[in-house]
Amino acid sequence: MIRVLVTDDEPLIRAGVRMILSSADDIEVVAEAVNGREAVELARTRRVDVVLLDIQMPVMDGLTALAELHRTVPDTRVLILTTFGEQQNVLRALTGGSVGFLLKDSAPAELMRAVRAAAAGDAYLSPGATRRVVDSLASGRSAHRAEQARRRLEALTNRELEVLALLGEGLSNADAGRRIHMSEATVKSYVSRILTKLGCENRVQAALLARDAGLEPDPTAR
Repeated sequence: MIRVLVTDDEPLIRAGVRMILSSADDIEVVAEAVNGREAVELARTRRVDVVLLDIQMPVMDGLTALAELHRTVPDTRVLILTTFGEQQNVLRALTGGSVGFLLKDSAPAELMRAVRAAAAGDAYLSPGATRRVVDSLASGRSAHRAEQARRRLEALTNRELEVLALLGEGLSNADAGRRIHMSEATVKSYVSRILTKLGCENRVQAALLARDAGLEPDPTAR
């Protein structure tokens, strides 16, 4: 069983997440926290595999709690629950140790996929949230940033550029694979190589580079 701690200061959100996750045979919600401090304490005392963590909370916010969780229970995986409008916080969370993020209005199936991916040691970035974050941050792109991004992308092969362009669109590995007729596992391997070559910590950083460089998917690859 995947043991989950749900953290949110809104009772309806906690109840909804618990109801969704409890419908899965392999996931158990073992505790709920109403703020970051509670989440840190519960993660220390309960054997938790995955923490779902809101960003905006009283007493201790999610980003502060994330740092504490990363320091005190580094093997526990943290997924950030976010709302549109928290783009800068999302990037801070990803560089602070979160394994991914998803929107609070995500479909139930996506929530369960995210928890399973986190428990398995994989990153999970909501395609919808990724697209919104990238679009928002890339809107302030400068000519200097664009040139720097294009230079960094010179290290990639044509096939890697093709995959990266789809990351820039916010596509998941499965959706990208369907678009360019690759298996999901093959796309995942390409993504790993791309992140290594570009020196990026996560898909969002790579997607931002793609948008900064003006990289667009091949319109014929449909």
